[in-house]
Amino acid sequence: MSAVESKTKRTAVVFPKHKKVLSILGENLTLAMKRRGITQDMMHSRTGLSKPTLRKILKGDPSVSLGHYVNVLACLGLVDDLTKVAFDDELGRKLQDIQLLNKK
Repeated sequence: MSAVESKTKRTAVVFPKHKKVLSILGENLTLAMKRRGITQDMMHSRTGLSKPTLRKILKGDPSVSLGHYVNVLACLGLVDDLTKVAFDDELGRKLQDIQLLNKK
């Protein structure tokens, strides 16, 4: 592996409809900051994130690590919202129920 190859950053492949979800997340974070009167400069100083990374988060950029999103959510007092993701797994329960009903 050459030196150029080792510095290539790998990013996840995100489909357009899923990018929309990240874009909405970025919008929601922007609105949460505005509601709290937190500027990008304030968020930058509170989280230690670089200004370009913060801008990417607020746009819903998929190349930013989940950990950075968590830092922003924590600063906004919203980090516990992540525990709600996949909590109510309706599809998973239905699939499990079908499997249980088919057992004899």
